[in-house]
Amino acid sequence: MNKKVPGVLLCLVFLNFISWAAVLHFSPNYLKVVFFDVGQGDAIFIETPFKHQILIDGGPDRERIIEKLSEEMPFWDRTIDLIVLTHLEEDHVTGLLQVLKEYEVGNVLWNGLGENEEWESLLEEEGAELLWGSRLSASDVFFEILSPSSGETENTNDGSLVLKMDYKNNSFLFTGDISSKKENEVAVDIDVLKVAHHGSKYSTSSEFLKKISPRVAIIQVGKNSYGHPTEEVLTRLDNFGIKTLRNDIAGDVKIVSDGKNLKIITKKKDI
Repeated sequence: MNKKVPGVLLCLVFLNFISWAAVLHFSPNYLKVVFFDVGQGDAIFIETPFKHQILIDGGPDRERIIEKLSEEMPFWDRTIDLIVLTHLEEDHVTGLLQVLKEYEVGNVLWNGLGENEEWESLLEEEGAELLWGSRLSASDVFFEILSPSSGETENTNDGSLVLKMDYKNNSFLFTGDISSKKENEVAVDIDVLKVAHHGSKYSTSSEFLKKISPRVAIIQVGKNSYGHPTEEVLTRLDNFGIKTLRNDIAGDVKIVSDGKNLKIITKKKDI
């Protein structure tokens, strides 16, 4: 397998339509995005209006991500249309290793930077399609890769895949672990921000927040020794009046969009 991909490319082949209403009785008019509480790491589950399933990162624990998926997917469904790995840090890739073992994965997207023998071996065994392209559309859901740009080869947090997802009038930004320097290169107007690098002080600058003007920010964070999320980031988010939710406090954060309105659901209450 080619370990160094020149630029990041995307092309989805969406698979079988799954008519599952779930607990909340979702119709084909709704997009569901779940920011899983997986501890100190990222794991985001997306179900499109036509029930295509996407998993962005898998968190730091092999079993926890399997438990989380079982809560959002019917027990008979053992397929995932697309896995996205933003970068090869353990708190993003570890859970995906178990997902590749237990689920049939149709497509995989990652930046091709760095080496992880188990990840690469499992990809070969899975036989999933490695994706190429920079944009995709499926019904009313659109994805665009904003970073890294062609020619970047450094295996750092700033090499994280950055994805913008649009559903009608609603937009989401998934930032991996990029720093403020990289954030300022991908600034776009959005509704929901996945805060970069678990709330590190080196990300989520005031300049960036002013440019993207999100209504909601999600911090994927758990117990850690890094001081995440930092007071600097929490203060910046508060100063901009951005509704901020943290997995270590709210647990799983589910956002349901009808393309215009956002409904935020946690175990405590609906917002």
